[in-house]
Amino acid sequence: MSIRSVGLTTGIFGAGSMFFLAWWLILTGNAEGPVTLFERIYIGYSFTPMGSVIGAVWGFVDFGIAGALFAWLYNLINKRFNVDR
Repeated sequence: MSIRSVGLTTGIFGAGSMFFLAWWLILTGNAEGPVTLFERIYIGYSFTPMGSVIGAVWGFVDFGIAGALFAWLYNLINKRFNVDR
């Protein structure tokens, strides 16, 4: 499994998810209220147009690192426990 490919794919997915989540809440009128967990974790992220762009950057970095770590761990376990048959 390619670590770079999985990291890039999950990064793009994370960026899109964070961006569209913010815009969904903006367009449905649910963007106001108490501070959410996302706004506490990701500095600069908010349910505003600029916040959606900042969230996309955070999502790309966060999900990309998580995907790369997953692929690396998968390859490590697969190499260590793969028995040639």
